[in-house]
Amino acid sequence: MSRPGSRSTRPGGEPGESGERGAGTVLALGLGLLVVLAAVLLALLAQSAAMASRAAAAADLAALAAADAARGIAPGEPCAVAVDVAHRNGARVLSCAVGAGFTVQVRTELVVRIPLGAATGLARAGPPPP
Repeated sequence: MSRPGSRSTRPGGEPGESGERGAGTVLALGLGLLVVLAAVLLALLAQSAAMASRAAAAADLAALAAADAARGIAPGEPCAVAVDVAHRNGARVLSCAVGAGFTVQVRTELVVRIPLGAATGLARAGPPPP
């Protein structure tokens, strides 16, 4: 037992040395690991946001092209046109539905998968309102 005011020693150590040698190194390594983990997480979130944007753009373009085909402005069957346009944008069509008033709704999914799951997009297009 030590007396108040006395300095602690460890076996084989100098008087006045504490047992905390190297604690700063462990703390710095832990903080460095935390920073690297946060950077990786941020990169994954940025990648998933970019992929979601690409999937939405592919759905928008496919729906617009399909709506043009449904109105007779462009040649072809609306859903076949949507599949072709989505394929050109690196996506595949999950669903395509032609509704009333020449509207078309298209759901796409990117062919390239990301670690956080599939990126999908949904768009509806048609003629402008009267």
